[in-house]
Amino acid sequence: MKQSMSGKVAIVTGAGGGIGRDVALQLAQAGARVVVNDIGASLSGEGSDDGPAAAVVREIRTAGGEATANTDSIATRAGAQRLVQQAVDTYGRIDCVVNNAGILRDRFFHKMSDEEWDAVLKVHLYGSFYTSSAAAPYFKEQGSGAYVHMTSTSGLVGNRAQANYAAAKMGIVGLSRTIAIDMQRAGVRSNCIAPFAWGRMVASVPVTTEEQALAAERKQLLMTPAKVAPLAVYLASELARDINGQVFAVRGNEIMLMSQPRPVKSVHMSEGWTPESIADYALPAMRAALTPLEETADVFNWPPI
Repeated sequence: MKQSMSGKVAIVTGAGGGIGRDVALQLAQAGARVVVNDIGASLSGEGSDDGPAAAVVREIRTAGGEATANTDSIATRAGAQRLVQQAVDTYGRIDCVVNNAGILRDRFFHKMSDEEWDAVLKVHLYGSFYTSSAAAPYFKEQGSGAYVHMTSTSGLVGNRAQANYAAAKMGIVGLSRTIAIDMQRAGVRSNCIAPFAWGRMVASVPVTTEEQALAAERKQLLMTPAKVAPLAVYLASELARDINGQVFAVRGNEIMLMSQPRPVKSVHMSEGWTPESIADYALPAMRAALTPLEETADVFNWPPI
């Protein structure tokens, strides 16, 4: 890999395993000095140790790269600020933040507790905001910087029993877009990736049929975290200097540019609308353009390649 991140300093949250680990490894291979953040928690957010982050740091150093471990929780503003400060104190600057940390607490929304809702929003959405906010003053001062946020088709398209996760991931899209607008004059970019990758989150989804088991086996083979990392490294680097406010997806060897909400169809009534005229005229005119109530598996219904 060419040294597209030579001289740069990158933070990767949730980098003790899965996608975050591979992003950290490939950033280091591209020449970045990497702050590997992971609190060492389980998928549900329980427990904490420095093992995962320290293990990835050892991998990077063994391969000849530079890295340091951080175990702060980005679900708090103080934790995110300590993380960014560690990058600056250790390496003198910060050039990229990859907001990857996440947990799952799946449950049908009408059975979801406040704690299950809050915990997921705190890590995904608040964590992305806190870490991005902490890095912003350094980005503005140096006139450059890149944010790479992990969103999900659970939010972009939909998945059952993931109201907390979907809401957080769609929130990240709005956060990223606004960061891109707010920071563009400072030379700062912000983009999203919706990754399809076999990791702890995907592996935690129950498999109940032989067909599901076969599909899971294929996904495990082709949809690896390492397939996602090159796009993250690209978006972090100056190779993507003119790419801002976009949403991509990675599925195996496919990279997709995702649509963002824009008007699909418009109808006009000069005297204004009533509920009845909407039913009689507006919705019949729009019905063919309505978005079907699909889930991620319905939309991405071809085998990964």
